[in-house]
Amino acid sequence: MTPSDNDFDAEDGFDESESEHESVETCVWRLLLLINPGDEEMALQQFAEYRDVVGQADEDEIEPVEVIRRVIDWRSGFYVAAHDTHALVQAVDELSSRWNISIDWNGDPGDDDFHTDTDAALLFATAYDRLAEHGYTLWSWETDDDCYAGWVTLTRDNELLRELATILGINMRLGSEVT
Repeated sequence: MTPSDNDFDAEDGFDESESEHESVETCVWRLLLLINPGDEEMALQQFAEYRDVVGQADEDEIEPVEVIRRVIDWRSGFYVAAHDTHALVQAVDELSSRWNISIDWNGDPGDDDFHTDTDAALLFATAYDRLAEHGYTLWSWETDDDCYAGWVTLTRDNELLRELATILGINMRLGSEVT
């Protein structure tokens, strides 16, 4: 079954009669739409991958954010080692290029000295500010290891993203709040 606009309209409320599994699946679909602004086809591909992974796993072992992370990585989100500022810049540049946005990093990220003098928090703040100028929000979500993870949404969808993240148990913060 492929979700249609009628099945998962981002403006509709949740049907309390849905099972917990359907409710999580609905939230995942909505989240994928938000982190793929203007690209429903990509969201559909990722949703199909999500369903495939979930369908093959034991229901008790499924952490939605971990499955989401795997199906969106480097296409609609990123997951990079905390010390790897090169990968963080590359990932954010890749996501930003989807909307023809080029991040001014206040230096040359191709120069190793640039990375010696910066850290992930500063890079997140810079990217957050640059994306905000174009109506996008850079988000970071909490990981269980020494990594940074995130995605980008339209700023107008910030509240809906917060609601979905709460339901899915994803601890989110704005890119400007990363420490």
